[in-house]
Amino acid sequence: MLKLLIDTCVWLDMAKDYRHQPTLAALEQLIEAGEVSLILPQQSVVEFARNKERIIRDSAKSLSSHFKRVKDAVRQFGSPNGRDQVLSSLDDVDHRVAILGEAVQESVRQIEKLFSTVQAIDANQQIKLRSAQRALDKQAPFHRDKNSMGDAVLIETYRDVLSTGASDHEYAFVTHNKHDFSDMGVDERRPHPDLAELFVSENSTYALAVGEVLQQYAPERMEEVKWEFEYREEPRLLSEIVEAEHLLFRQVWYNRHWNLRIAIERGKHKLVTKEEWDKHPKRRNKMTIDTVWNGALAAAKRTEEEVGLENLGPWTDFEWGMINGKLSALRWVMGSEWDFLDT
Repeated sequence: MLKLLIDTCVWLDMAKDYRHQPTLAALEQLIEAGEVSLILPQQSVVEFARNKERIIRDSAKSLSSHFKRVKDAVRQFGSPNGRDQVLSSLDDVDHRVAILGEAVQESVRQIEKLFSTVQAIDANQQIKLRSAQRALDKQAPFHRDKNSMGDAVLIETYRDVLSTGASDHEYAFVTHNKHDFSDMGVDERRPHPDLAELFVSENSTYALAVGEVLQQYAPERMEEVKWEFEYREEPRLLSEIVEAEHLLFRQVWYNRHWNLRIAIERGKHKLVTKEEWDKHPKRRNKMTIDTVWNGALAAAKRTEEEVGLENLGPWTDFEWGMINGKLSALRWVMGSEWDFLDT
């Protein structure tokens, strides 16, 4: 089994960058399979909980406000030639940013689920004393004249687990905080000389990326997860959604237009002048103004030319239900209420 202590900064970085989702998925699978177990200091749980809302909030607003300013500038100062295309492209990117912001929330939930798989470790008196001694001796992670007590507690917790753990297990300490933990003067991939004793044994690893540790420990599992994410379907662009919604709108409108046309031909619906329309407000559900109808006929002709008669029915009941369902679903995605089918 691999016993893994992941620095709090790594958890936070994995939460705010959706590109770490394959690594989180692999870690979750390995934990469920009993091949990996977390070494989880209580302070990591507390720090993650304290910072998660900020990460979620920042992911949602950091780029969206920027895109709004850019789009306003394009509308105000952009050349009419190509302006609509630029705005459409910006809308696509803004839409994708929103989706990726939701991915951050999913990563936060996934990390909290991983935390729930293990009992968090409170720093005991010995861990605190050794951490304080490091501060007095100016040893890493205190070698940079800053308060690094939290970092010291992490590495001393790792020492405790390493010294009391089973010899047939593998252990790894993973951090992105290379300035406090790495040997920056020689090789950042190596631990600082003050910490090197903890990684002398072959079963104890110092690493700067969770993915590297898992790749070395379980390469087949990592390959499976990598394939799964590489072939995952990408969300549609906003422009694609708008285009599909507009086609469905025209198909539904055209069908309703023909229903009204048939009702007029059969005498169930009446074409009237504007004056007659104004005189009979209670009968308007059975009446259409003649000039409005002329516009509808012209719109139907344009629809036939632009969409094509082969894409305008007639539909079976099943096909008609699918078209209405698709239109309702796409409008819901774009912000309307369910079952909004107005044309």
